[in-house]
Amino acid sequence: MRLLERMRKEWFMIGIVLAIAGAKLEPSIGVNGGPLKPEITVSYIAVATIFFNSGLSLKTEFADCRLHASPCVFCSDSNQGGRWK
Repeated sequence: MRLLERMRKEWFMIGIVLAIAGAKLEPSIGVNGGPLKPEITVSYIAVATIFFNSGLSLKTEFADCRLHASPCVFCSDSNQGGRWK
């Protein structure tokens, strides 16, 4: 039972080791143009997932504050941009 508890606690590290071992055994899966399409998955899907997870971890009060401030920043930025023409 202790091994199962340890695996639950260290699930991320176990996943990384399994991913590295899988890449070592079958590198053709991750090659450019391969079935994983790393040129698409890494550049778009992985980055979008990272930002989405970061957004989910924000506190609600902080997110509300940022949403309130965003229109003010956009308006002031566009007004100042017209001044320099």
